[in-house]
Amino acid sequence: MFGLTRSDDRLLRCLTTPSKIQDFLNTLPFNFCNDGDTCYSPHTVIQKRTAHCAEGAIFAALALRRHGYPPLVLDMEATTKDADHMIAVFRGKHGWGAISKTNHAVLRFRDPIYTTIRELVMSYFHEYTDDDGRKSLRTYSRPLDLSRFDQRGWMTSSESVLYLVEHLMYTPHVAILSPGQSRTLRKADPIEQRMADVVEWKRSPLSSRPRSRGDGGVK
Repeated sequence: MFGLTRSDDRLLRCLTTPSKIQDFLNTLPFNFCNDGDTCYSPHTVIQKRTAHCAEGAIFAALALRRHGYPPLVLDMEATTKDADHMIAVFRGKHGWGAISKTNHAVLRFRDPIYTTIRELVMSYFHEYTDDDGRKSLRTYSRPLDLSRFDQRGWMTSSESVLYLVEHLMYTPHVAILSPGQSRTLRKADPIEQRMADVVEWKRSPLSSRPRSRGDGGVK
């Protein structure tokens, strides 16, 4: 199916629900791009057993597609002092939900209980903070159906699929705050900032790349 190898399809066939897809992504070490920026296809994610947020979202979109959902991803855009975050979104019986690959304690899975995409995105707003504790989420894209790129082989390519991320980043985004609202936001409390610094996977001490909350250019 979709040109997948038998082993790839066998894995995806087992990920029968959004929760199981999320559980699988949680087992993958975070891709810190120590050897240079990457954007792995789902096939390469399976082979290398690592992913950052964009790679995780693209993989999740394929896994959802394997079980009858459209392969949808969206970009959440932050201020220049923070990193964007990319998620796969799906619609369940009771609303929209999201699958998210992140190395931090926040910006994770969302159950399908949100009435609209905006409502889903806003569920990330309070926890979306930069290194100074400022709430930094500003815009979001409409969901992008990755089936538009089937002819480019995004599901099974051994080459980078960065073009998917670039297309998403340069599509029109919807603002979530007015200028007045942006100016009056309260910073996160110190305990919230400490929670935002909790990570699931430790960066290798041999890494030459600087540490940031947006490791790999993504949350």
